[in-house]
Amino acid sequence: QVQLVESGGGSVQAGGSLRLSCLPSQRPYSRSVYAWFRQGPGKEREFVALIRYHGGSALYADSVKGRFTISRDNPKNTVYLQMNNLNTEDAAVYYCAVGTQDSTNRAAYDDWGQGTQVTVIS
Repeated sequence: QVQLVESGGGSVQAGGSLRLSCLPSQRPYSRSVYAWFRQGPGKEREFVALIRYHGGSALYADSVKGRFTISRDNPKNTVYLQMNNLNTEDAAVYYCAVGTQDSTNRAAYDDWGQGTQVTVIS
C-alpha cells in the first residue's frame, strides 16, 4: 500500500492560483498512474486530472482544461497540480490517488491521500 500526502491547499481569491503537491511514500511502479480528484460540499468525488508517472500525456476533466496542469518531478518523487484562474466552482477537498489504469473512474485507484482543502473566495 502506498501512502500519499497532499499539501498546498489553502484560501485564494477568485482568479488566483495554487499549486498542490502529492508525495508518495515509495517509488512508483513503471505502470503507475497518478490522479487528482476533488469533492465539493454535497457533491460526489470527481476526476480532475491524471498523468502516467513514466511518460505519456496527461488527461483533464473538461471543467479544468486550460486552467490546471498536472506534472511530475521524478527525482523528487512528487506529483503536482498547478491550478490557475480559480473560481468558486473549484472549491473542494482535493485528493491524490495512484493506480495502474488511465481511468477517470475513482474505483480504478488503489491508494488515496487524506486530501487538502482548497477554498476560493469570490
